Amino acid sequence: MQNLKKMYTTILGDHFPMEMTISFGDQTLVFRKRTWKISQDDGTVDERGIRYGENPDQEAALYELVNGNLVLGDCKFIAPGNGLVSRITAEDMLQVGKHPGKINLTDIDNGLNIIKYIVNRPAAVILKHNNPCGAAMGDTLAQAYDKANRADRIAAFGGAVIVSKAVDKETAGLMARNYLEVVCAPEFEDGTLEILAQRKNLRVIRMDGINRLADFENYRFVDFKSLIDGGIIVQQSAVNSIRTAADLKPAVTTYKEKEYKVEREPTQREIDDMMFGWAVEHGVTSNSVIYVKDGCTMGIGTGEQDRVGVAEIAVYKAYVKYRDILCFDTHGIPYADMVLQIDKGERDMADKEAIDAKAQEDKAGLPGSVMISDAFFPFRDGADVGIRQGVSAILQAGGSARDFETIEACNEANPQVAMKYTGQRSFKH
Repeated sequence: MQNLKKMYTTILGDHFPMEMTISFGDQTLVFRKRTWKISQDDGTVDERGIRYGENPDQEAALYELVNGNLVLGDCKFIAPGNGLVSRITAEDMLQVGKHPGKINLTDIDNGLNIIKYIVNRPAAVILKHNNPCGAAMGDTLAQAYDKANRADRIAAFGGAVIVSKAVDKETAGLMARNYLEVVCAPEFEDGTLEILAQRKNLRVIRMDGINRLADFENYRFVDFKSLIDGGIIVQQSAVNSIRTAADLKPAVTTYKEKEYKVEREPTQREIDDMMFGWAVEHGVTSNSVIYVKDGCTMGIGTGEQDRVGVAEIAVYKAYVKYRDILCFDTHGIPYADMVLQIDKGERDMADKEAIDAKAQEDKAGLPGSVMISDAFFPFRDGADVGIRQGVSAILQAGGSARDFETIEACNEANPQVAMKYTGQRSFKH
């Protein structure tokens, strides 16, 4: 019988060359494969590349740009020597656990893609399968991590967490309570590594470049997508153009010679959540709709085919996670475990009914949240999903032929809902 557990602990190795050269016309880019010398428990030292790719039977390699600085038109691309994920050294792997595979590194990368827009605040992003499951800012790093974790305790299991500030003992203690795959931070204060070492297989990575992430905002990288027939699509990476409140555009449109305009302007708190939510959106697979409140994600809907559907999924997820955290706070166990105990006759149904009733009463904490859509609403039905849950403001790209419908939905709501446009789409495939 096949040993399935062994499949996930096997180090595959790879046959990729140590150097890769890519030519763009008369420009040449040279990449070098990243390997690490990792000490083993028996005292030996192994030289290893990436553990494996997306699955244990897929070889993979990580390459770092070491020579050549691509120039295409007026676009500035990141130059050699400025790498973050591709420059992780063995010394940066403060606790190796099982050394990283492709999914770990891409989760780190996408976490950095979000953190770079909020790096000046204590912030934490927890990711699973290259999508954030919880993201938050706080007055302290411990508060930011706790908010991000509580936003989705279920999906955070086995996740990768990326933080903007040095990990202190309080934050490390919170992290050590969970099963995480990766913790990545600019630094770790004295005594924190001993706390994190309680989780033997946790990968702890120091990345001092996080402190200069804001420098990356206006630079692009070349994004490659290989096709099934061997073709390649190449594009410039996205840049977030919504960085201050002044970048937000009024929700106004003209339809059949009549002007439609959202009547209520957002409060400062709603603007702050718009800015935060739009930063998070840059790391969410589209089509996507997310709900944020007080600098924390409440529900994240990702990768759906239609916008009203993903708005509903984000609501559904918000209720699932809200019931779970209510149950954990009240009874000290996950909601799913409580349901299992009820099925076994070990717990009274009244406990579940009380949790369910409270979640419905609170509407999963969604009232007062800001609804963020990575593209325009083609009809008002998507916005209506959030309005029914009590969102107080909406941020979307704008530009639909039927923008007037969504404006009407905001003005008809009681209380009225504020809305702003970005004028920018934030698709990520």
